[in-house]
Amino acid sequence: MASTERKVAIVGAGLIGRAWATIFARAGWNVRLSDPHIPTLKSAPRLIRDELHALARHGLASDPDAAVARVSAAGNLEEAVRDVEFIQENGPERVEDKRSIFAQLDKMAPKDALLVSSTSALPASRFTERLEGRSRCLVGHPVNPPHLVPLVELCGAPWTSPEAIDRARNIYREIGQVPVTINREINGFVLNRLQGALLAEAFRLVGEGYISAQDLDHTVKDGLGLRWSFLGPFETIELNAPGGIADYCARYTGFYKELASSPAGPEVYESPNVDRVTAAWPFQPTAERIASLTERRNERLAALAAHKAGHTSQTDNA
Repeated sequence: MASTERKVAIVGAGLIGRAWATIFARAGWNVRLSDPHIPTLKSAPRLIRDELHALARHGLASDPDAAVARVSAAGNLEEAVRDVEFIQENGPERVEDKRSIFAQLDKMAPKDALLVSSTSALPASRFTERLEGRSRCLVGHPVNPPHLVPLVELCGAPWTSPEAIDRARNIYREIGQVPVTINREINGFVLNRLQGALLAEAFRLVGEGYISAQDLDHTVKDGLGLRWSFLGPFETIELNAPGGIADYCARYTGFYKELASSPAGPEVYESPNVDRVTAAWPFQPTAERIASLTERRNERLAALAAHKAGHTSQTDNA
């Protein structure tokens, strides 16, 4: 279990940064927040407090007040990174900004601190190449919202040390996340590439009138999504054929080759297809709708987390 003496700096206190602060504080770490936008920095502790109490209501955080007490806003970046062992950067998704931030972090942070970026798509090699401490730099890409969805994609640059990857992996596990390692750099890492493939097909199916937008969403959240919360695609096909993966491929290769012969192309994201999808989606992102969906999401994820924890416990005890 994490010690209260362990310290992390959260650089960038927007939506993702606050989620990381929530995760580390919930796990017992002392959290220092930094953000160049003063209103964002000032409002962050209150928003983190609200989120921790919301998590506690769903059984996903214990002693939220103690966790809140471990979060503080630093006066500047140098103060934020002083004596920390881990830095989670959440700055703008622009290479130039990442280069500037990481150059400062490399100079200011303790030499043994890990420098980790939450970037969704930028490989670490694009913004760490010239750093003296580049061997300790890597990507730790979360899934939004990170404090509810635990996956973290770890991806180092060619010069990132294996020791840095191992340390990051262990720390993420200790704070309750589920780290996976991307063995070499690829744009978008793995989760977004998988998501992109599904999203392209979803745009095509709705845009060409095969299914309504709402029923497409039900197909994922009440079908594939429920299955995938317990089984990955390889586990699924292993269990869907008596002889496992090889048997599944022998049975269904013809069908999947037919599908792969006409994949959804980039035009599905352009007009008139996007216009058709937009017209088929009956909602607008109002504040009331966002609040309602957030509450429903929290309740559903809490129920799934509890059920999955029970399933894992039964499996471990079998």
